[in-house]
Amino acid sequence: MKLYVAPYAPNPRRVMMFLAEKDITDIELVTLNLQEGEHRTDAFRAKSPLSQIPTLELDDGRTLTESRAICGYIEAMQPEPNLMGRDAFERAFIEMWDRRMELLFSVPLMMWVRHGNPVLGAVERDQNAEVASYNQGQAMRMAKWLNSELGARQWIAGDRFTIADITAACGMDFAKMMRWRPGDDLPHLKRWRGMLGNRAAGNVAA
Repeated sequence: MKLYVAPYAPNPRRVMMFLAEKDITDIELVTLNLQEGEHRTDAFRAKSPLSQIPTLELDDGRTLTESRAICGYIEAMQPEPNLMGRDAFERAFIEMWDRRMELLFSVPLMMWVRHGNPVLGAVERDQNAEVASYNQGQAMRMAKWLNSELGARQWIAGDRFTIADITAACGMDFAKMMRWRPGDDLPHLKRWRGMLGNRAAGNVAA
């Protein structure tokens, strides 16, 4: 299998962190240069019609896009260590938190970076300062709420590490491009991010 990725992009990193936590090392990584448009070539669009990364190409040529879908496939192929739930309730509970981390935290952080960092102007050609400001506000409100939630438990979706932690970390680490990190005003969020550094997933380069 091949996984098409790009440096610094948070969605491919989400899958790479998932693979690292499961200690899967036999998937070939193919790096694309987004600034040079390698994801928009006809050859790549034949694999990913919307030019999306990550894209997982199976040995038989079939492909999957969307990081959550790719992680779901990997979880089904290698269930342990479990990152997405062992029974019906746990699967739904983890997915609930994963969706919150994606839609309410990571996406606003990513949109803040994409529209607010001039380095990404070549990729995000219609940067909008108002979009950046709105999403920054949404992300900071969510960071405060998440900090309060983490005051009662170690990990985002309960007492063990799951895909929800990976999703939140990808968004947060991408925001380094805006020089943001949880500080002493968000002690539980800061503690949580520090714990990630002790895991295989936390050592995948951002």
